[in-house]
Amino acid sequence: MEDGQILHHIKKLTETEEQLWTKAELNEQEVDQLHRMKLELDQCWDLLRHRRALRDSGQNPDKAQPRDIDSIENDVK
Repeated sequence: MEDGQILHHIKKLTETEEQLWTKAELNEQEVDQLHRMKLELDQCWDLLRHRRALRDSGQNPDKAQPRDIDSIENDVK
């Protein structure tokens, strides 16, 4: 996935997220959807950072692969 594709996906996710947050009340399914979207956004940003780091170090950014969410969350802590 190219950087532009990742950024486009991030944009779509954040637009959907914003639409949900504008609702007066969220049902359980929408709360679950928001949680899943947050995790997916974390993965997208992580992949984008990894691609940029590879590019900056003269390596092929296409070698970057999405990491599982547990790995990403453990790096943040």
